[in-house]
Amino acid sequence: QVQLVESGGGLVQPGGSLRLSCVRSGSIFSLYAMGWYRQAPGKQRELVARIIGGRLTTYADSVKGRFTISRDDIKNTIYLQMNKLKPEDTAVYYCNVSPTPTYDYWGQGTQVTVSS
Repeated sequence: QVQLVESGGGLVQPGGSLRLSCVRSGSIFSLYAMGWYRQAPGKQRELVARIIGGRLTTYADSVKGRFTISRDDIKNTIYLQMNKLKPEDTAVYYCNVSPTPTYDYWGQGTQVTVSS
């Protein structure tokens, strides 16, 4: 049974930083991609950052230059370093692991609120 547990969310002022973590437990048979998505109230879930095939990294245009995705395979952990946060970054952030392009595991989400 694969489980993903996110942590690190919270309330931060505009311009501040947060680091999200996602710890995976349980074995997976392969790893196609891992990443972070977010969903703001009234909006669809959207991709924030993703690592595909262990090397290719993609970011949403809205977070380029501010967010950095990284991984620690020894700790089975994915990170999302978020700097220069803006109110529009407010959302629930979800960790995603895809063993194949058509199969996903999701975490329960962690709330990030950017407000003064």
